[in-house]
Amino acid sequence: MTHLLGLTGSIGMGKSTTAQMFRDEGIPVWDADAAVHELYKKGGAAVAPIEAVLPEAIVEDEVSRDRLKEMIAEDLSVMGKLEEVVHPLVAQHRASFLDQNNGPLVVLDIPLLFETSAQDWLTSVLVVTAPAGEQRKRVLARPGMTEEQFDRIHARQMPDAEKRACADHIIETRTLDATRTAVRKLIAELTGQTDA
Repeated sequence: MTHLLGLTGSIGMGKSTTAQMFRDEGIPVWDADAAVHELYKKGGAAVAPIEAVLPEAIVEDEVSRDRLKEMIAEDLSVMGKLEEVVHPLVAQHRASFLDQNNGPLVVLDIPLLFETSAQDWLTSVLVVTAPAGEQRKRVLARPGMTEEQFDRIHARQMPDAEKRACADHIIETRTLDATRTAVRKLIAELTGQTDA
């Protein structure tokens, strides 16, 4: 039986870094954002169905994320139309990944895990967290990120304290070494390798 571990955390909490640490330990990781990128690119499965409902989102035969952001900012109903097309395609992408990766542990990196009720079909959920000041510093260090953008993204996400309250496992990502140690310990716990 494969343990499906959902990985989530608010922006700047170290989710991508933690996901990479699982990969480094040989654990398969499905990345929801990467799946969407694949569906949106030229020849991707989402291009034609999105073109049918939101033709102005297509730029040079692929879905333009920038254009979509502008459209959603202008009209929130765009989000619903988009989700109707994209959610089933993402679910198919995930299902085929799970068919090919069915070891003792598989990690599913899902940014909006609780917001989309993914916890209902996962075995357990890991939330990565960091102090609020550290989070802000990390995000604002990203190229092109402004305080206003950070505040807008942050406001759309479930608060960190709520995520932690819903989590089965929590890893605080203050340092890379401590995070890696926590990842290894969790892998051992979830796969039954007790070398304590």
